[in-house]
Amino acid sequence: MIKKILNFPISIRSVTFDLDGTLLDTVPDLHAAARATLTELGLPECGEDDIRRWVGRGILHLVSCFVACKDDDALYERATQIFRRHYAYFNGRAAKPYPGVLSGLERFHALGKKTGLRMAVITNKSATFTEPLLLSSGLAPYFEFAVSGDSLTEKKPHPLPLLHACERLGSSPAFNLHIGDSRHDVGCARAAGCPVFLLPYGYNEGGDVRKLDCDAIVESLDHAADLIAAQ
Repeated sequence: MIKKILNFPISIRSVTFDLDGTLLDTVPDLHAAARATLTELGLPECGEDDIRRWVGRGILHLVSCFVACKDDDALYERATQIFRRHYAYFNGRAAKPYPGVLSGLERFHALGKKTGLRMAVITNKSATFTEPLLLSSGLAPYFEFAVSGDSLTEKKPHPLPLLHACERLGSSPAFNLHIGDSRHDVGCARAAGCPVFLLPYGYNEGGDVRKLDCDAIVESLDHAADLIAAQ
C-alpha cells in the first residue's frame, strides 16, 4: 500500500503521531458525550458516522457540527460546556488502539533504544482530555510529551505544533516523520517541512487519504516501523 517512492532522509531522528484516528479510535467516546449533550439540550441525536466525519479540528468545531449552532452564540457556549463535562466522563471508556498500534509502538520504542529515536504526540484534542486518554489507554509511556490543540497559539494544520515538537525532541523537521490520518496532518507536516505517512483507517472528515500529498500510505503502525527500520 506504499503510495510513492520514499524520498525522506535515511536517518529519521524522531516520530510524531496524531492521536484520534491514528493511534486510537475515540469516536465511541465522542459519540457518547455528544448524545448526552444533545439529550440534555433536548435536541435530536446524531449518529456515530456523523461524529467520524466531524472529528479532527478540535472540540469547538465538533460541537458546532452536532449541535448546528454556529449562528447562536449562547447555545454554542452552553453546548460546549455541557459537552466538555460529559466528555470528561466518557473519555477513554470505549476508545481502543487500532490493530498494529501497540506492536508498532513497541517496535518504534525498540528503535529508540537502538538509534535514539524519540517520539511525541501532536493532536488537536484539548490538553484536558489528551493526558487522561493517553494514560487510560496505556500509550503514555511511549511518548516524551504531547502537544495538544490548546497547548500553543496555533493547532494543526498550522506548522507551529510540529515545529515546537521538533525543537523539544532535538530534531530538525526534515528528520522528523509525522504519522497521521488526515489532511490536517499533511498540511501541518508539509508546512513544517516534515515527511508524513498516513493511515487509511482514520477519520479525515470522510475523505480518501489516498488523494492527499503524503510520502506513503501505510496499513498500520507496524508497517510504518518496517519502513523506518529498513532505511
